[in-house]
Amino acid sequence: MRDEKVFSLTVPGYGVEKWTPSVCGLCSIGCGVEIGSSANDIVAIRGRNTPVGSGRLGPKGMNQFSTNGHPTRARHPMIRNAAGDMVRCTWDDAMTAITSKISETLITDGPDGIAFYNSGQLLLEEYYTLGKIVRGGLGCANIDANTRLCTATTAASLMENFGADGPPGAYEDFEKTECIVLVGHNAAEQSTVLWMRILAAKRGKYKPRIIVIDPRRTFTVDTGADLHLQPRPGTNVALLNGICHLLIKNDWVDHRFIRRHTTKFDQFREIVDRYRPSMVERITGVKKRDLQKAAEWIGTSKTTVTTCLQGVYQSNQATATACIVNSMHLLMGKIGKPGCAPFQFAGQPSSMNTRETGADGTYPAYRNWEDLNHMRDLAKRWNIAPELLGKKPVTTPEIFELVEKGFVKVLWNIGTNPAVSMHDRAARFRALGGTFLVVQDAFFNTETASFADVFLPAAIWGEKTGCMTNAERRCQLLQKAVDPPGEARSDLDIFVDFAQRMNLRDLDGKLLINYSTPQEAFDEWRKISRGTIPDYSGMTYEKLLERGGIQWPCNADNPHGTTRLYRKPHFPTEWEISESYEKDLETGHEHTLREYRKKRDPRGKAVLVTTDYREPIDAPDREFPFTAISGRQAYHWHTRTKTAKSPLLAEGAPGVFVAINVADAKKLKVKDGDIVRVISRRGAVEGPARVGDLVPERVVFIPFHYGELDQNTSPNNLMPKLHDPVSKQPVQKGAAVRVERIGRPDARTWWSVR
Repeated sequence: MRDEKVFSLTVPGYGVEKWTPSVCGLCSIGCGVEIGSSANDIVAIRGRNTPVGSGRLGPKGMNQFSTNGHPTRARHPMIRNAAGDMVRCTWDDAMTAITSKISETLITDGPDGIAFYNSGQLLLEEYYTLGKIVRGGLGCANIDANTRLCTATTAASLMENFGADGPPGAYEDFEKTECIVLVGHNAAEQSTVLWMRILAAKRGKYKPRIIVIDPRRTFTVDTGADLHLQPRPGTNVALLNGICHLLIKNDWVDHRFIRRHTTKFDQFREIVDRYRPSMVERITGVKKRDLQKAAEWIGTSKTTVTTCLQGVYQSNQATATACIVNSMHLLMGKIGKPGCAPFQFAGQPSSMNTRETGADGTYPAYRNWEDLNHMRDLAKRWNIAPELLGKKPVTTPEIFELVEKGFVKVLWNIGTNPAVSMHDRAARFRALGGTFLVVQDAFFNTETASFADVFLPAAIWGEKTGCMTNAERRCQLLQKAVDPPGEARSDLDIFVDFAQRMNLRDLDGKLLINYSTPQEAFDEWRKISRGTIPDYSGMTYEKLLERGGIQWPCNADNPHGTTRLYRKPHFPTEWEISESYEKDLETGHEHTLREYRKKRDPRGKAVLVTTDYREPIDAPDREFPFTAISGRQAYHWHTRTKTAKSPLLAEGAPGVFVAINVADAKKLKVKDGDIVRVISRRGAVEGPARVGDLVPERVVFIPFHYGELDQNTSPNNLMPKLHDPVSKQPVQKGAAVRVERIGRPDARTWWSVR
C-alpha cells in the first residue's frame, strides 16, 4: 500500500517522552499504532505504517487511550462482605475466596459446576493460558467468549463450507478486486480504516463497484455504495439464494472448479432455482432489476470480495446466510486468488484468538473435540490425561441457562459486560445475581460488576505485552507502554496465579502452567499449534515486530507466513483434519464421526451449502407491526465501557435514539425528537425518535450501546430468546414491536445541533 498521512492525537499540554509500537485494541482490522507516554501516563497515539493501516486510525482507535487513566479504572481487588457491600481487599484475600469456592464446587458439583465467560479483547497468550487451565487443568467444558454474540457464525460458516475455521483472504484483496459486496457490514462506521482503504481502492487500478446489502441507509451506503440492496430484516437467505440462482442461470459460474473442487452442486442448484427474481422481490422487497444488476456485477467481474458482519450474524438464519456467501465464491471459483475472498469478518480485535486457542466453544488449534486422535495429540502435548479432554463445548446461551437454573455455582466473567450485551436481560440479571460471580475487569463501575462477589482489577491495552490476530489471520505484537494503575494486574498474571494456587499439575507432577511471561506463553502456543491449520510455529516476537505482523500458517514451509488460504484448492474437509462434521442448518444437529466418515466426507472438496428461506419466528403482525433491529455507531464500541470514557466519543453519540421512517412517523404523529416507547412481546425501550430515511417503512433501529440498569434504553430488552441452531449466536436484530409516542422532547436532539 501507499504511505498515507499518519493520524495522531496528543493530550494538550503534554510532551511525549517515549513512543511504544503497538496495535489498536478495538476492532478486528488491527491497525498499527504507536503509544506516546509521559512518565507512567499515556498522553498520545499515532498511526504506525504497517501492512494493515498505513498510519490511518478511526475515531475509536484515535481516542482509546482516554480509558487508561480514567477515574473509574479499578485499582485494587474488592470482595462482598457479610453485609452485602463491596469492600477493598488484598489480592491474597480475593484469590483465596475464588480458589476456595471453586475447590468446594469441584467437590460438590464437579467441573460442570464452574463456568468461564471471557472477552474478544484479551491477548493470545492470555486466551491460551485460560483455555489450558479450564480444559486441561479443571476438565471443564463451560468456557465461551462474548464473541458468541458477535461473530460465532464466522467460524461456523467456514467450518460448514471449508471444513475448518480460518479467513481465506487478505486485506490487499480489496485493492485487487473489481467488485466488493458488503453483506450486513456497515464498514464506514464499524471498520473505519478498512473503509478508507476501500474508498482508496475505488480510485485505484481496478475501480471496484461496491454493493451494500443492508436494511438501513448507512453511512457506508451514503459515502461509497454503487448499488444498495435494502432487504426486509431477516430475509438474507432468500436474497442470496436469488443471486446464486441468477449466477447459475446466466452461466456466470466456473464449471471446472465446481466439478473438481466442490460437492453437492445438484442439491444446491435445486434449492436456489426456486428463488426467481419475482419471488425474491415478494419476500425481501428488493426490486427485480436491482437483484439482477447485483448478480450481473458479481458474476461478470473477474474478481470479487465479499464481507459479512453482524447484519448477517445476529439475524435470522445466520449461519445459512454466511454459508451461501461462501458458496457464491465457490460457484465462481473466486477463492485463493488475488482479489477473490469471502471475508467472514471478526468484530473484536482478538476474537480470532479466542477461536484459535480454545478459549471459546472450540479446542486449541482447530482440533475437533469428537476426534479421539485430536484429543490424544493435545493431551500428549500438554502432558495430561486424555480423559480430561473431548467434552462437548458449552456455548454462551447454554452457560447462562445453566447459571440461571442453578447448575453452575461459580461464574468467572472476564473483560465483558453481559448485563448490557446479552439478550433477554431480565433472565441475565437473575443469573448474575444468583451465582458466585467473579468479575475480572479494568473498570469497577460496569453494570455486570455491580453483581460481583469478588472483583479483580485488570490491565488493558497499553499496559501489557502480547499478541492479537486480526481478521486476515495477521498476528501482531502489542508492547507494554505503561504500568497498569494501582494494584491492577495483567490477565495473564491473574490466570497464572490462579493455576498455581489451585496446584494444577501435569502427569509428571510439574506445574501445568510452567511459564510466567507473555513470550514464554507464546512460545508454548507455537509448539501446540505446530502442524495444525492455524500454525504459528514459525513466528517469534522478533519476527512479528520486524515484519509488522505475520499471517498464519507460518512454519518451515511458509517462514514468512501465508497471504491466502486455498491457493491450491484443497480444503480441510477430510475426517482426519476437519474441525466439524457438518451440522444441519435447520436443527443444528452435528453428525457423528462415524456418519461423516462413511457418508459425508468430501475428501478435500469444499461443500456448497444453502437452505430454504424461513420466516423469522418473531415476525410482525397486527399487534406488533414493526421490526426492531439494533447495531453500532461510529463513535462507540459495544456497551461503551471504554468509549464512553472519551469526551470526544461520548459527545459524538451521547445517547440512545429510535430511528423511524418519515412515513411511519407521520402516521403515528411523531416528530423528530419526540419521546417514543418501542414495545415487544418481552420488554420496552424508550428514547427520542430520529425521523428520516435511515430505515425503510415498518422498521426501527436502536443502537445497542446504551443499557444502563436504571433505564429502558437497551434494544436487547426487546429481542426474542432465540439463537442460530448451528453457531448458537443469539438473534439480536429482529423483534416484532409497536411504537407509541409518549412525550415531547425536553430539549433539541443531539443530532440536530451538529
